[in-house]
Amino acid sequence: MLLLTQWVEEHKDDPGIAIVEVDVDTKAYDEGHIPGAVGWAWDSQLCDTVLRDIVPKDKFEKLLGASGIDNDTTLILYGDNNNWFAAWALWQLRIYGHGDGKLKLMNGGRKKWLAEGRELTKEPPKITPKTYEARDPDFSIRAFLPEVQKGVQEKFFQLVDVRSPQEFTGEILAPPGLPETCQRGGHIPGAKSITWSKACNEDGSFKSYDELKKLYEGEGITGEKPVIAYCRIGERSSHTWFVLRYLLGYQDVRNYDGSWTEWGNLVRVPIEKP
Repeated sequence: MLLLTQWVEEHKDDPGIAIVEVDVDTKAYDEGHIPGAVGWAWDSQLCDTVLRDIVPKDKFEKLLGASGIDNDTTLILYGDNNNWFAAWALWQLRIYGHGDGKLKLMNGGRKKWLAEGRELTKEPPKITPKTYEARDPDFSIRAFLPEVQKGVQEKFFQLVDVRSPQEFTGEILAPPGLPETCQRGGHIPGAKSITWSKACNEDGSFKSYDELKKLYEGEGITGEKPVIAYCRIGERSSHTWFVLRYLLGYQDVRNYDGSWTEWGNLVRVPIEKP
């Protein structure tokens, strides 16, 4: 599931490959991107802005087709902030069944590509539209509020809060400058605080298998029970979902994309603070 920046540079023009950039800062793509890469805006193209949901199936199919991607395309994702929203896009692509072996994440994302001085362009890619047919959504990798509530009550799931320690304790409601927020600070009862960034090296790439195993098992997250990861709106927890599912190989890992903006706004729902 992971590709080196060097591999991407050497194979970016290969037939059957598409590269997509998904950034927190949706303006970053226009400031320079990997030659041939398409840019997707997480806040308009990868969501249903009316229902507060992931992108609907028909809109998803149109987006991929317009990006020159069909069901046989090998899709490489990358982005800023150590691949936050690239991982979120990958999670949605898995929900809609993009084929095994045809979905990759560039290790280190935009940060590593820039640090290595690799080529950027402001030129838009030349795209030949294609037809994409998504599968019906597979929600086995997505957690909805009722199952999170049931998991808290029955302690069937293990919960991982991937936000900053200050968000976990309720000291702040959201990272500075990010508007989506909540009425209350704190965390879901029973959740373990394992900040998403602890899984990364300084260059934005993921830590080794042994380091990741020690990090999560040190907090009791072993994969023996189903795991639900959450953050504020689901993008940072997609990053942790990727780590647990594909780098550590845990079989039942779900992303609760409602996350704290849902839980922290609910009436008569318990929270915890230190």
